[in-house]
Amino acid sequence: MLSSVLFLCSVAIQAPMLESEIIFPAEPFHNHGSSIVETADGDLMACWFHGTGERRSDDVQIMGARKRKGESAWSAPFQMADTPDLPDCNPVLFIDPRGKLWLFWIAVQDNEWGGSLLKYRVASSYAKDGPPEWEWQDVIHCRPQEMDPLYFNALGEAEAKYAEVLKVNEGLRNDIEQLKVRGKEKLTQRLGWMTRLHPIMLSDTRMMLGLYSDVFNCSLAGFTEDWGKTWTFSKPIASAELGNIQPSFVKKTSGDVVAFMRDNGPPQQIRRATSTDSGVSWGPVEKMEIPNPGSSVECIALANGHWALVCNDTKNGRHVLTMYLSDDEGATWKWKRRLEDFKPEEGSGSYPSLIQAKDGNLHCTYSFTQKGVDGSTIKHAKFNEDWIKQGQ
Repeated sequence: MLSSVLFLCSVAIQAPMLESEIIFPAEPFHNHGSSIVETADGDLMACWFHGTGERRSDDVQIMGARKRKGESAWSAPFQMADTPDLPDCNPVLFIDPRGKLWLFWIAVQDNEWGGSLLKYRVASSYAKDGPPEWEWQDVIHCRPQEMDPLYFNALGEAEAKYAEVLKVNEGLRNDIEQLKVRGKEKLTQRLGWMTRLHPIMLSDTRMMLGLYSDVFNCSLAGFTEDWGKTWTFSKPIASAELGNIQPSFVKKTSGDVVAFMRDNGPPQQIRRATSTDSGVSWGPVEKMEIPNPGSSVECIALANGHWALVCNDTKNGRHVLTMYLSDDEGATWKWKRRLEDFKPEEGSGSYPSLIQAKDGNLHCTYSFTQKGVDGSTIKHAKFNEDWIKQGQ
């Protein structure tokens, strides 16, 4: 109890602080979809995918870098995973309660997102320079609960809601008709589920991993209670508006789980849904007041009970990246401050990955481009709650 009080006091008296740097010099490659963790030693490790493109580029691989505690610079990038002649994308890092490091990612088998195969690696030894010493690797075979009828009921509601649009949009109408047929196939339902954001622990042994599909335009949760030997899956998080993807899960003090999701559809607002049974089934998908231009968001619970959310909060473009802070578990967001604030077409910061370190500081990595600088890189920002509270 005393250590907890001292931790909260030390956090409370910190002066507002923001430090940032790029992990490696910008280069004429596509560097995107980063993830960050802190090790038990206080080091930081980040990963991202790197190549000449995304799903259609067979040279894409997962790269990583390390920043030692107390050092000012990141190591040179090193390879974390590479499936020969296939694009490897959407990596996620996580350190479980046993101290094991996990890397989740997808290998895109047919250069289409719907053909993505979900994979993971685990390492106990990852403190040395260079890549971790992977001791286990496997594929996660997804089998969502009740895709039919739950998802297809939502699809039917979408047809009714957007009937006038479908009358004049033949391409969209054909897509829906094809999905109504192919979407019921077992292989279509079980392939193409992709990672994006950190999993959470619902208990000491039950891990909850966020998944989504660009075929079905909805989200899902995967669960393991035996450290990856077996997996079960939730019912889909789906709505008549479709397009709620890339879920970030946060557990409330009540035990309910909230999913914050990217908007891949018409409303252009962050989507949110709540589960009262630990993520197995989901209530209605709601639209938040915070705008979203079709870009990833992440929300985490902090040690003091506050929630921190990071997102691109524009209707169009990823040129603004903003931190939000809530002291009532996401009911309201009293504080916000911009990590990046470019004019449109002047630069971008997107696809953030957010953690809180043991010292209370927040760390965020994200894809970064800037006008006049050739190529892209991954940027790292370190800041505290008081820095956010100095904003609006």
